[in-house]
Amino acid sequence: MRWRMSRRFDQEARKIADRHYSRGKPGVPDFVGNVKPLVLLAPVGEAARALWVSAWQTFVRHEWVNAWQCVLFRNEGAGLSSQLITEAVAATRWCWGGMPENGFITFVDRAKTRPKKHPGYCYRLSGWREVGHTKNGLVVLQLAPEDMPDPVAPHGAQLTALPHEQQWVNKKSEHVA
Repeated sequence: MRWRMSRRFDQEARKIADRHYSRGKPGVPDFVGNVKPLVLLAPVGEAARALWVSAWQTFVRHEWVNAWQCVLFRNEGAGLSSQLITEAVAATRWCWGGMPENGFITFVDRAKTRPKKHPGYCYRLSGWREVGHTKNGLVVLQLAPEDMPDPVAPHGAQLTALPHEQQWVNKKSEHVA
């Protein structure tokens, strides 16, 4: 396991987040938005080289409810992205326990990623499958619960920090944009 626990206001993590294409306001201290996040950093030596943010959303405005969401993944030299993704999913499972009905999802902007032919290629190598598109044209990738790796503790995780038994119920907005 290369990932270590971090937090939503970690400035080392924020600097990596600021370089991600989806970052709305670089420099804002809280870089994860209005979700319950799990923030992971993958160091190489003393410096962080990758950032992953899992989101546990209780209110969603898309069709893929009852799923964890990878809201940010950026690899700047921490290893193979597909392996980092698999490890991040395993760390999320360890930290949050159970699994939501629809597994994990992420949204990929075809216009802002490479390669253009297969957006989210590193996710696809990790077993994620394309399941649709958002109204704004983002590619939706999903990792089904049965395809998830076994839970593995990230560095710095403490058993006492685990939430109690969770119920994975998300409500879809009646006013979907």
